Amino acid sequence: MRWFRELPLRSRLALLVATAVAVAVAAVSVACWLLTRAQLGEELDNTLRNTSAPPMLVQAAVANCLTPGTAPDERQSGYAYIQVVLADGTRCTAPESPPVQVKSQDVAVARGHRLDTLHSSVTDGGVDVRVRTQRQEIAGRTVAVSLSRPLTEIDSSLNRLALLLTGLAGVGVLAAGAAGLWVARTGLRPVDRLTGTVEHVARTEDLTVRIPVEGEDEIARLSRSFNAMTAALASSRDRQSQLIADAGHELRTPLTSLRTNIELLARSEETGRAIPPADRKALMASVKAQMTELASLIGDLQELSRPDAVREGPLEVVAFHDIARVALDRARLRGPELDIRAQLAPWYVRAEPAALERAIVNVLDNAVKFSPPHGTIEVALDRGSLTVRDQGPGIPADELPHVFERFWRSPSARSLPGSGLGLSIVARTVQHAGGTIALGAAGDGNGTVATIRLPGAPTPPPDTPGA
Repeated sequence: MRWFRELPLRSRLALLVATAVAVAVAAVSVACWLLTRAQLGEELDNTLRNTSAPPMLVQAAVANCLTPGTAPDERQSGYAYIQVVLADGTRCTAPESPPVQVKSQDVAVARGHRLDTLHSSVTDGGVDVRVRTQRQEIAGRTVAVSLSRPLTEIDSSLNRLALLLTGLAGVGVLAAGAAGLWVARTGLRPVDRLTGTVEHVARTEDLTVRIPVEGEDEIARLSRSFNAMTAALASSRDRQSQLIADAGHELRTPLTSLRTNIELLARSEETGRAIPPADRKALMASVKAQMTELASLIGDLQELSRPDAVREGPLEVVAFHDIARVALDRARLRGPELDIRAQLAPWYVRAEPAALERAIVNVLDNAVKFSPPHGTIEVALDRGSLTVRDQGPGIPADELPHVFERFWRSPSARSLPGSGLGLSIVARTVQHAGGTIALGAAGDGNGTVATIRLPGAPTPPPDTPGA
């Protein structure tokens, strides 16, 4: 069937429809022919049952037995063939009736074992006949009389019917093939449009093309799915372009600063003019800070560029309070002058340990960065809710909806180090672990409160190692 698979879909559908109709028409034609043959045979049998041989012809047949040497011919006598069957199997034909071969059933009637019989036989000339033999009283004498009718009258009708059904079947198959081709063309027209659109997108990379959706059938569902796919691809490409543009903008600032500082150092070496030690130390500190910022920005970009399935490792049961304690130790090193207070109740969650630690560190870094000198940062973990409160300037209400966007930075924080990617990474990590994160103003209006909520339990599952 390789040749069939190589045909176009439209041709295959038309061929399948034509084949199905041909099989159906053939089955109906055969059934019609068989039913007609059975009906005609039944009518012939009923005719033989309801017909009696004329007594004059029966007497002539008996006389023919008594006068040997009369040669029968194959001409039909009237309505049917008539012959008399004797007990010894001898047959006596009526004038102009061809002799019919005698069967055992006919002899049984002649001997009085049966009243009548109905069966098929054949003349000596090879003509198929239907025979009814019955006992009949003729001139005071009981004899077995066989009344026969040729089956050619039925066969001719059946042959004409077979020719008619064959012709109708051929016309039906041709009509079915044409109808199948029309149905295939009509049914596949939406697929043709879809194919043309896909080819256009592949050729031009134009993701704004949409397929008109009509109805609720499978083609409409396929069209909706294609439109949703192209919309998602277009959105992904726009986000990618925006990420590249934002990354280029953010990378330009540290690179420009690094270039300026390096050019100053190179010019000092080329001209032989030494930079004062204090200025040189400040210059080197600036270079180091810019390199650190650049490395952090590149790491954040790599983190955001990976797909979710690759960016995050497999989830496992971890101690939320232990990870928060490690992140607090790192935050205290970055802000030694700050008073960081923590109350951590045990809580176990299902997350990726490294990513969760990085997310908490990012939240604590923001609190350290915006806290005033010698300020206080309060950290609490209670029933899966980790809150980090600082005493910084806070975030205006109109800026809160943007804090988790990539590269977004508050106008008041653009002079501080950072890329605007930290909270975006935090949101991704928390969502991957099935939790939520929110930022808001402190209750007294002084500072900001970051809240991370993760589902879990105060005790580890029994199958957890070390539980």
